[in-house]
Amino acid sequence: MKVLGAGFGRTGTMSLKIALEKLGIGPCYHMREVVSHPSHIKIWYDISNGEHPNWDRLFSGFNSAVDFPVSLFYEELINKFPDAKFILTLRDFDSWYKSTANTIYKVPTMLPDWFKRVVYPIRMFIELQVNLIWVGLFKNNFSDRESTELVYNEHIESVKKTIPADKLLVYRINEGWGPLCEFLNVEKPETPFPKVNDTAEMLRNFAIVKSLPYVLILSIALILVLLFMSVLL
Repeated sequence: MKVLGAGFGRTGTMSLKIALEKLGIGPCYHMREVVSHPSHIKIWYDISNGEHPNWDRLFSGFNSAVDFPVSLFYEELINKFPDAKFILTLRDFDSWYKSTANTIYKVPTMLPDWFKRVVYPIRMFIELQVNLIWVGLFKNNFSDRESTELVYNEHIESVKKTIPADKLLVYRINEGWGPLCEFLNVEKPETPFPKVNDTAEMLRNFAIVKSLPYVLILSIALILVLLFMSVLL
């Protein structure tokens, strides 16, 4: 593993993922990889319930990793990958809090409990986020803005104290290619830096997810109707 992110989700981690991949330091592991690799949902679910991470298995085929939940394990990862470089992405707290509250914080409550019980992978995905982020990190108190700001700032200071200065870049996405390429000792691309605002896309995906219980109900109803019709015929 060459590069690891220590910044919270919603601090520009998707832009950083794309940037690292453009610089040839990819594929880059991100929360999206958890979603797109169903086996990883179970792995992270087990980690969230106390199982020790098998980093070699998780990161097989990847050269970098950013975003939640990876960034929560920076203390362990600095020991596992002593030659890796770390990037601490920062964002103004008020902007970060608003973005987080309007997106990923809503995930655990967007689906009815009965649906989460029926569709077990979705239940595991939601529970791993709750265990690691909303309870494990924010102590089930994210709605308390003052408490959350304290956790946010404590994380930043802890990362700075834990990771050696020569291996850490404290970085804001709006700084562009310059500091990132200098830190990674790679040439600056001629293409613009990939500043991705994925909030709109995430909200569209949320709307699709919210419709899933109704799709399931309609599908079951259709199957029952077809079965009933076959009996009559």
